[in-house]
Amino acid sequence: MEMEKNIQTTEEEKIVNGKKIKNKTKNLISIVILLLGMFLGSLFVDFSQLIRRDGFSAKKLNQSDIFEADKKTWVAYGDPAVSVDVINDDSCENCKVDEILVWLKRILPTLSTEKINYNSEEGKQLIQKFSIKTLPAFVFGSEVKQTDFYSQAGTLFDEKDSQLALRTQDVGIPVGKYIELPKINEGDAIFGANNAKVKVVIFSDFQCPYCKLFQPALRDIMKNYQDKVLFDYKFLPMDIHTQANDAALAAGCALEQNKFWEYADKLYANQTIWSTKDDLPKFKEYAKTLGLDAAKFNQCLVDKKYQTKIDADKKEADSFAISETPSVFVNNQLQSGTISADQLKSVIDSELTK
Repeated sequence: MEMEKNIQTTEEEKIVNGKKIKNKTKNLISIVILLLGMFLGSLFVDFSQLIRRDGFSAKKLNQSDIFEADKKTWVAYGDPAVSVDVINDDSCENCKVDEILVWLKRILPTLSTEKINYNSEEGKQLIQKFSIKTLPAFVFGSEVKQTDFYSQAGTLFDEKDSQLALRTQDVGIPVGKYIELPKINEGDAIFGANNAKVKVVIFSDFQCPYCKLFQPALRDIMKNYQDKVLFDYKFLPMDIHTQANDAALAAGCALEQNKFWEYADKLYANQTIWSTKDDLPKFKEYAKTLGLDAAKFNQCLVDKKYQTKIDADKKEADSFAISETPSVFVNNQLQSGTISADQLKSVIDSELTK
């Protein structure tokens, strides 16, 4: 009896163990079938996508730098996708960006653009954030820093909070519209009506030959429009003109004694004399000729009292992308280079009628 029980128990264990093995085998087979199905399925997807031409497998994409589909050619780039917000005014005729974007995409082929109206809340925030003064403006995402372009031209960007604004003036992108104007600052040389509808701001260099030609035209217009227009002179001595900064210092000292415009006329009229050498004595002589307090003027000149003012004007000019003299704002209209009296008068008259 005991033996029969042992034999029966052994048989039952074999049956149980057999069932366990069968279950394990079934599970393994199920897993193998599942994995095989996933593998074959992925192949099917890849092949079916290629046949239908509605997609490509990751493996195929990784093996190719260029491929065609639906009459389009797709090219692989090492750079990441780069986003750029284009801040602009659609009503501005001079603010078109089509050609600029074509040029940018040649440099950054992975560029993705989004248009933002400068008057929208987002546009205003970006303008304030980067102190943008001109349109169009371009603000890039931080991914641009991972591109070859940035590695070679990082100085062309101003970065704030993981966004980078392109310095359009350094790139040579033309100004389409000024959304901010030069400020009439305390201490500027001013002439005309303080409450005038039209403001004329002149950035000039006393050693610039074009500025010398422009001065008589400017002075004539100032006399004829003094009750309608406010004129504001700002210093912009160019580095290529070795005596221009000293001349601006002297003019600042004359301004201190309310003789700026007369002294400016003297400097322009005698430009060929004082501009050829370090000629502080000439500057002092002109002050004496105009009846200025010589001792006060001379000390002002020696102390370079108005250098801070000159540097501030130069910085302001740079913020407006001004790089040549004379440059003249008539409200938000900029004229530069060889400006005639008729040209300036025409722009002023146009602004007065608005």
